[in-house]
Amino acid sequence: MTMQTRAPGSDATEEFWNSARETMPPAEREKVVLERVQHQLHYAYSTIPFYRKHYDEHGFHPAHVRSLEDFTRLVPIVTKKMLVADQLASPPFGTYLGVDRADIARVHGSSGTSGVPTLYGISGNDWLRTEEVCRMALWSAGVRPDDLVQISFPFGLFLGGWGLLQACEFLGAGAFPVGSLMPTDQQLQQMLNLKIDALVATPSYALHLGRRAVELGLDMNTASLRAVIVAGEPGGSSPEIRHAISSTLGGPVVIDLGAGASSEMHPFYANVGCRHADGGVHLIQDENYTEVVDRDDPNVAVPAGTSGAVVATHLWRDSQPMIRFWLGDEGVLSEEPCPCGRTYPRLPRGVYGRLDDMLLIRGANVYPSAIDAVLRDHPAGGGEYRVIVERVGDLDELRVELESPLDPDGPDAARSVAELEAGLKDRLMVRTAVRLVDEGTFEAQVFKARRVIDRRG
Repeated sequence: MTMQTRAPGSDATEEFWNSARETMPPAEREKVVLERVQHQLHYAYSTIPFYRKHYDEHGFHPAHVRSLEDFTRLVPIVTKKMLVADQLASPPFGTYLGVDRADIARVHGSSGTSGVPTLYGISGNDWLRTEEVCRMALWSAGVRPDDLVQISFPFGLFLGGWGLLQACEFLGAGAFPVGSLMPTDQQLQQMLNLKIDALVATPSYALHLGRRAVELGLDMNTASLRAVIVAGEPGGSSPEIRHAISSTLGGPVVIDLGAGASSEMHPFYANVGCRHADGGVHLIQDENYTEVVDRDDPNVAVPAGTSGAVVATHLWRDSQPMIRFWLGDEGVLSEEPCPCGRTYPRLPRGVYGRLDDMLLIRGANVYPSAIDAVLRDHPAGGGEYRVIVERVGDLDELRVELESPLDPDGPDAARSVAELEAGLKDRLMVRTAVRLVDEGTFEAQVFKARRVIDRRG
């Protein structure tokens, strides 16, 4: 793979960090991807017990893959549930580590519903392997080596904040790693005090920062903030959410970091937006190969422009490589060229929903992110909210409870409720009741927001 280095601070107006890689003809790139896919399949089958057992159980052998079409059609997916079960049976890393324990440089992970963390060991070579793609991704988002980046992702077992800190270090940019423990008011004050150039946060926390700035009467137009890079949950490519973030934080461009904000798929910078597109993410296919497949059959690719499930594969990682990992995200693939000139395919809407968050309401698929978009687009919809699903008789009923400063018995409240209910019905194709509640009713959701309460049992 062609590598390119650039001295920190040099030619900040250059569009590409690695032009040879970022503008490679797609057909040429596909040859690179196929070669790496075949390598990873043979490596995993010969070295990693988890994959040999998995493939043998499905009657698959790496020699069967002669094309990328074969890869999608023949290779069974890996799910988070499988990884959790394997680690429980063979702690601490399961049977899919792939390298000696002595080669591990970092241990990160994510907690499951049981609270038992799923651990991921990253070798020193794999940690350093991400250097080039980190530079490419942050450069695409408009971050430059002389910038100062505020990282408001948590610094814990989850990889997110640490990976972003690593990306800044690789690029040569300064980092202000506040994490999630510094109070919101202090984060805003330091953003102004330090003249922060770029902020990295979840969409929910970026929205929360913006709302709080308005409440405090801060003039964010005096801030130096040029970019807000969002990740960790759907919504980063929603026009309504992007506008809400930008308008309350002084007008920075909002960049979607994309789908792979997961510990399993480090580096998640293999998906990142750019300053020249209105949302969406580039898929850095020669690092982590991304497919969009049928939600009910992951061995069937869906055509470009068709909604489907996102599946991803490490092309270079040796330590716990994920091969056709089911991310649980939904997206639409596009091969239309981006205005920036990069030839990578894109998810033009980013990730707009989690398949496991999707609600089936009276035969319609309803995504919480779609509800969020309607609420953000209405003047009354800037507060916290909850989505409540209940079964009344034989029918499922959907209700939104939204914090609002309006008098619930006043005419403005009644008008806002009617407008929101009409907007939700138009967007969701499902009747949705709206109820305004007092401000402060709900706890603010700032990281991987969970606002849905499903009481159907």
